[in-house]
Amino acid sequence: MRWCIPPVNLVLPCEFILPGRPVSNQTKDKSKLQAWVKRVRQAASQSWASDRPSDEFVRIQLTYYFEARSGNEDSVPDSDNIIKPVRTALVSVVYEHDYQVTDVVSRRKNLNGSFRVKGMSPLLAEGFIQGVEFVHVRIEHAPDPADLG
Repeated sequence: MRWCIPPVNLVLPCEFILPGRPVSNQTKDKSKLQAWVKRVRQAASQSWASDRPSDEFVRIQLTYYFEARSGNEDSVPDSDNIIKPVRTALVSVVYEHDYQVTDVVSRRKNLNGSFRVKGMSPLLAEGFIQGVEFVHVRIEHAPDPADLG
């Protein structure tokens, strides 16, 4: 008897950084939003190691490293409002359809805080070295849907 193992997409995980402040999905300036989506798409295209999008389910981890005085974060976009433009930008580049995103982890971290660094990727280190706000995006295989934990 022969076992058929489905092909595994070897280009995941994929990660990239976007220096500067992200644009919220709720912005009134739609041209700014379109420019942001285009910028995310370009960064993803440069990082994506395949000529076609994945057909697998994925998890997106997005961390926005911002700079603000502690307790004065009113002007900093909420993490949930920066997810949608990134997800939109990744369609047809990293994955075929938005429904392939089964899990999203979104965080905001103040650069003025302290961090415990363990197992940092060289790309994430590059984001810190630049010395400006940035968004780190990592796309990886989705966890097993049978695992409810």
